Amino acid sequence: MIDPSIDDLLDSRKDLNIDSKFELITMISNRAKQLNNRAPILVKTDAQKAVTVAIHEINAGKILPVKKGMRRRG
Repeated sequence: MIDPSIDDLLDSRKDLNIDSKFELITMISNRAKQLNNRAPILVKTDAQKAVTVAIHEINAGKILPVKKGMRRRG
């Protein structure tokens, strides 16, 4: 089991600004791909797997969601 859990990461008290499980899983997936392509690890962790490292980075607030604004069509 992964610690912290998906539900813990979505807890509004953590103030990570993640709106849905889909957004969180997308963030984890994208960051894990970056880590597999040799991106530097942003937190100190004993984890070996990219997905677990990504979860720890998100939990620490090192990886934030990108919010796209509304666009007006001309």
